[in-house]
Amino acid sequence: MNSISATEVTLRGLGAGCAVGNAVLHALLVPDHLEEKFYIGVLFALGTAVMLVVAVALVTLKRPMVAWLTGSLVSLGMIVGFLLSRTVGLPDGYYEPGWELPYGPLSLIVEGLFVFAFLTWLAARPTIAAASGPPYKADSEPIVSGRGGWRK
Repeated sequence: MNSISATEVTLRGLGAGCAVGNAVLHALLVPDHLEEKFYIGVLFALGTAVMLVVAVALVTLKRPMVAWLTGSLVSLGMIVGFLLSRTVGLPDGYYEPGWELPYGPLSLIVEGLFVFAFLTWLAARPTIAAASGPPYKADSEPIVSGRGGWRK
């Protein structure tokens, strides 16, 4: 039986939703960033593609650890890139003043929420595995007592 717990479904759904939101927000900005600073536009396009794959993987994979790790690394990288681009700047003189409303704050929310969902999923894994796995086989096997008899 391969049932999946409500917690697992909820966290995977939240992660997939955040990944899609992240991809949509960055896809909308790709054309402007390709014109402004080409490598930033390419990074946005690459991040968009990766997060779409992560969203699909979270919904379809039996064991989604790679999808969670990939999505978290990309999300954290986007958060760091956003913060650096507004403080010390990025290579080739790329500096972005302000928060680029509403895209900047919304991106930070979905990226942070994705990482939070992953950490929650990680913390819930033992509970999820125990709830969905078959019973331990030794629970139904007889135990040999020290006096030569069988106990159940």
